[in-house]
Amino acid sequence: MSSAAARAVSPTAAAPPPLPRRLRPARCTGGAAATETVTAGPVRVATVSNSGDTLAICRVLNGMWQTSGGWGRIDRDAAVDAMLAYADAGLTTFDMADHYGPAEDLYGMFINRVRRERPPELLEEIKGLTKWVPPPVKMTRSYVEDNINRSRKRMDVAALDMLQFHWWDYANPGYLDALKHITDLKEEGKIKTVALTNFDTDRLQIILENGIPVVSNQVQHSIVDMRPQQRMAELCQLTGVKLITYGTVMGGLLSEKFLDTNVSIPFAGPPLNTPSLQKYKRMVDAWGGWSLFQTLLQTLKKVSLKHGVPIATVAVRYILNQTSVAGSMVGVRLGLSEHIKDTNSIFSLELDEEDMNSITEVSQKGRNLMDIIGDCGDEYRA
Repeated sequence: MSSAAARAVSPTAAAPPPLPRRLRPARCTGGAAATETVTAGPVRVATVSNSGDTLAICRVLNGMWQTSGGWGRIDRDAAVDAMLAYADAGLTTFDMADHYGPAEDLYGMFINRVRRERPPELLEEIKGLTKWVPPPVKMTRSYVEDNINRSRKRMDVAALDMLQFHWWDYANPGYLDALKHITDLKEEGKIKTVALTNFDTDRLQIILENGIPVVSNQVQHSIVDMRPQQRMAELCQLTGVKLITYGTVMGGLLSEKFLDTNVSIPFAGPPLNTPSLQKYKRMVDAWGGWSLFQTLLQTLKKVSLKHGVPIATVAVRYILNQTSVAGSMVGVRLGLSEHIKDTNSIFSLELDEEDMNSITEVSQKGRNLMDIIGDCGDEYRA
């Protein structure tokens, strides 16, 4: 995110060009604007698909970035116990990466306990989504396969439910070679679905035009960061690719804890003492600053009191209501704290038009982050 911080001070950065004419979908009557979209009840599962590949995921995913360090020591047995508790409560999809510390190993321990201690029906519902984030080196078949096999071994699965691929340097076209090898490995049964993480709209278009059966793109998306609802959502509507979102509660900033606080005064407010809080505070600064963020929290609080749920629950539900969003991430601090009840309340929460409009109105008072940071994922590239 350090590159994002640098770019956030350059509001003159050029906005990306519109989608080419051939990619502009006709405005569909079913594709209502965010302010007109409401939930149709407690739908817990979404299906992502492309070219016959399908995967059913829980619409609220357990994000495991916290295992990568900076949130406290991981007790592996306690972490696996916590994963079982989330799964037993119906929160059955876990999102991790090859570089999230012991995340894949924890999943392997967890899935083996499920096999031994839980009914087969639960095992069928559980999904483990991982990411591969290689350096931009030459993508040979053997290099790609060795890395995929490493994840399969750590997670103790014959086939990865979903492999989400990230690439650091668009100037290096090796990402297409990697994705073609990944697709071959999918055809061989080592991967069930191919997906992306933090790719922009232009590169997603190129990847799809090269015949890669991408089912989803994982991107940062919150009430503050609505970039995915611009060019990316248009392309997703046209192609059927879905969005999986992270940063949706902004590392905890979108919560009662930060309501009516001033973090600019030392020791006056809650500490920004995790990597995610620090990262998303920079997004707040780029979007509109702490004063406007307080207005947003106050608006969310009114909606949360109306429905009897926490602010974070409203924040996630708002993003789940957006175009092409299949699922949203809620971070889990395994063995350190849990929020199963609040997370499950997301499914039964129905935001009406008034709720959606009041939140959208504040969201749109901030700067357009497409102009400041760029398209989805650009904060990770120079």
